[in-house]
Parts: sequence; C-alpha cells; structure tokens
Amino acid sequence: MLENGTIIDDKYKILNKIGQGGMSIVYLAMNEKANKQWAIKEVRKDVTKDFEVIRQGLITETNLLKNLSHPNLPSIIDVIEREDTFLIVMDYIEGVPLSVRLQEQGAQPQEDVVEWALQLCDVLQYLHTREKPIIYRDMKPANVMLKPNGDLVLIDFGIAREYKTHHTSDTTWLGTQGYAAPEQFGGQGQTDQRTDIYCLGATLYHLLTNHNPSDPPYEMYPIRRWNEELSSGLEEIIIKCTQRNPKDRYQNCNELRYALERYQEMDVEYRRMENKSFRIFMALLGATVLMLTGTLVFRHYAQQTRDNDYKTCVENALATSNYDEAMELFTKAIKLDPSSEEAYLAMLDYCMEDDNLSEKEAYHIREMLQLRKGKNTYEDLLKENQAGYDAFSYQMGMAYYYSYEENGNKNNAKRWLQTAAQSQYLEPFKVERSNRLQQIAEYYSKIGVQSKSGDQSTSYKDFWKDLVEVTQGDIVHTDNPVTALVMYNEFTFQIAANAQKFQRAGVSETEMAEQINVMIDHLNNDFVKEDLENERVNYLWKKLINNVRVAERELETNFSIPKEKGE
Repeated sequence: MLENGTIIDDKYKILNKIGQGGMSIVYLAMNEKANKQWAIKEVRKDVTKDFEVIRQGLITETNLLKNLSHPNLPSIIDVIEREDTFLIVMDYIEGVPLSVRLQEQGAQPQEDVVEWALQLCDVLQYLHTREKPIIYRDMKPANVMLKPNGDLVLIDFGIAREYKTHHTSDTTWLGTQGYAAPEQFGGQGQTDQRTDIYCLGATLYHLLTNHNPSDPPYEMYPIRRWNEELSSGLEEIIIKCTQRNPKDRYQNCNELRYALERYQEMDVEYRRMENKSFRIFMALLGATVLMLTGTLVFRHYAQQTRDNDYKTCVENALATSNYDEAMELFTKAIKLDPSSEEAYLAMLDYCMEDDNLSEKEAYHIREMLQLRKGKNTYEDLLKENQAGYDAFSYQMGMAYYYSYEENGNKNNAKRWLQTAAQSQYLEPFKVERSNRLQQIAEYYSKIGVQSKSGDQSTSYKDFWKDLVEVTQGDIVHTDNPVTALVMYNEFTFQIAANAQKFQRAGVSETEMAEQINVMIDHLNNDFVKEDLENERVNYLWKKLINNVRVAERELETNFSIPKEKGE
C-alpha cells in the first residue's frame, strides 16, 4: 500500500486512498507541476495468484483507453510498472458507481434511467464505430460512475476486446453472470456490438427494479412485474435488448437510442389514447423536429468532442516530462482550435518551468503561430479572440523580457508588450506594467546612442524613473511571487551595473540607496514560508539577496553610502 506523501515517478504525490477492491487500491494523487489531480490504481503482485492474467487485463485496458477520447470515458495518462506493483494513472472521477446509488436509494426513477441509457448508448456507439470496433462486454452498475452533474463515465475495460471479423468465437469466456450475454460463455459465436446491447438491457433492468440479475436464479422478468407504474414501452425495449439470440435484439446502439427516445410512444396506454390522424400528425411533426434537433445535437456533440480532445491533449502535454511529446500534444490541441489561448499559454508555461525560455522553445512557439489554416496564420486566428491574444502577448512579453536564454531579450519583448499595453481586457496593473516595460525595452536599444545632432536620444534619468515605477506596489499579491522577484532582480542588477551612469544623469546616491532598501523591505515582508517552498521562487529570492548585496557594495565603493538595512 502506498503511503500518503509518496512521490511516484517524480511527478505524482499520493494524497489519500479513495477506494479499494479485491485486487486493487485507488489513490487520489496530485501532479504538483501541472496543478492537476489524478487517480492512481495500484495492483500489487502479492495479492493474487493469477497476477499475470490480471496484468494482461490491465494492459488491455490501458492500451484501449489510451487511443480513445469521449466525454463518457476516462483518460489514461500514464502506466508505471514496478517490481512489486502495476500502477495506472487516470482521470480522477468525482462521483459514485450506480451500484452504490442502488444500495443507498433502491430502484431509480425511470426518467433518470432513460437519460443514463442514452448516455451509455452514445459511448457504446462510439466504441463500436472505431476503425477496430471495441466490444466492452462488462456493462453493469458497478462499472458506471455517476458524476455530481449527472454525467456518466464508463470504467473498467479489463475484459473489453477488439472485434475481429475473421473470428467465429471468442478465445476467452469472460463476463459477469446475469449481466453477460449468452454468447460470452461460448458456443454461440463471437461477441459483437449486440453483446453490449444485451449487457446494457440487463443493467437497465437492475436500475429500474433493484432486482439484481446476477443473483440466482439469474432470471429477468418483465419490469412491470415488480412495479406496475413503469412504462410498458420501456419494458418492451428491455425485453428486446435481452433476447438470447443476438439477431432478435437491437442490431446497434443507434437503433436502441431511437427506441429509448420514444419509449413513451410505445406505451399501450398511449397507443389506446391516440387516434390515427393524430399519430400521423405527430409522426410528421416529430420527424421535422428530429431533423432539426439531430442537426443541433450533432453540432453540439462534435463541438463537445473537440473540446474534450483539446483539453485532454493539453493535460497530457503538461503531465509528460518528454519535451518532444509535449510539443506534439500542444500542436495537436492548437490545431483543433487555433483561436483558443489555453494551449498557447500552457505551452509557454511548460517551456518556462525552469524559468528559462530557450531559443529552441521560442522557435517552437513562433513556428506554431505561423502555421496556416486557409489564408490565415494561427496568430491571425488567435487575434480574433482579442482577450486571449492579449493574455498570451503579456506572458510572451514577460518571458522574452526576463527569461529568454536566461538573461532576457528586451528587443524581442517589445512587440508583445506593446500589444499588452494597449489591451482593454487585461487587468489595469498588467497594462501599466506592459507599458513601462516596453518603454524600458526601448531604452536598451536607444540609451547611450547619439542622434545626428549629437544629443542623447534618451537618458538614464528616464530609464531610472520607469524602473522605479514598474516595481512600485505589492507585486507579490497583485501578480505573483515569481514576477515580483524577477522584476526586483532586474532593478537591483541595473543599480549595481549602472550606478555611476544613473548618478551622472541626476539620480542621487540617496535615491539609489532608498530603492535598495525598498527591495530589502520586499524581501523581508512580502514572502511567506509557503512561497519559498517553491523551488523557482526560492532560487529567485536568494538571487535577489545576492543582487542587493552587490548593489550595496557598488554604492559603498563609489559613493561611500553605508548600508541601513539587511546587515
């Protein structure tokens, strides 16, 4: 069993145990770099004699899920095999299995069950229509998680398999008795999508009646035997789903979904109440509405799928330590939606984890922005989302200004900072900071350069004023500790490097000493213990202490100004 606080694979910190079965334990873990929670499923080799069989099932599950992307399926992020354990890192799903819901509340309302059935039809149809169709084979309430928002997630793909067109039967008999279709136990051909329809029908039976089909004598009666208030149309649907002969069932999940969406129309009472002309009218109206609804649903589903794929790519990129793999995943996400800033910002954050934007990393970002979709570059498409483009411009400007190749490149920062300085969407302090920094960036290209008339184009006095302005206020709390420390380090470095030039431009020794003391006050008062536990913050904090000492020594050497603080 993993202890709380254990670090797995240098990335995942175990927070606590959240579940346990006969063969496995599930933990809640945190990837602190990505600020993302995951579930880690641990199967120990010493808890079962048939570990190799279990291991093969786990490998099957992870290999299948790694290649799938659907809102009702979990994502597999990582697989870690150790000498004594097999660990699977996957989405943390907040919710309860439907089996627990049954235990706590009994039979479920038929309206809820139908809504769940429609979701399960969607995910099964998705599995069945892959290039290599996937047959789930283990549908039951225990394998369906209900999230707080009402969405379902299908879990445990240990006995799922790819459908093989040239096989006449399955090589292994697997399934849960009572829920499993007859063909899962041999002698009746290969399992296919109709097998999953049988298992779904048995699951709906259990949810509606609270009578478990896996209890002896393993029989399912018409659901209205248990509750006469249930729909006769729904009863007919479940009976058709659970026919012994696959040819007598619904032949695919779209057929089943169509029936579920109209189960009330199948009720005996409904048919008795409706006359022929009214049924014709309703059929025509229903067809029209269905066409319109189908179009809207398809568009919504397509967008939902793209959004889910986008989010998965970004999360997986942030979770991997392989740079090339991360860039490939970020590229995939951005190609799905070039106008969304999320993947661009995540890619920049990934590159900046070591507080350094290398030329290679900057090149990848520039290359991404220049990819084309039709006549437009990806940067053009991002600009259509002005708020997102402004946010990205601010972060790019800061990265180039302070962290490019460790020392920063003010010239490359200018165009990004100019965009951020004109933003109507960024917080006011970011707009003001961008304006100041882009002015300072201009100084780096102009300061000390004489015009044709022999005059200085800009002065160290102006440079000083903007350095003071840009570091005013409590930057730790208005922005963050890293930004604050980077800016304070820049200021103290400039004092140490250009004290005499500032003095000749009219900045007094006392003014410079006062600003050093301001930096010392920030060091002593702005940062709490939790800030300094962050490796990056701790490094910059120590660097600022050193820069303050160097700046103090420079003033003492050149102007004989004694230190007032920080002895």
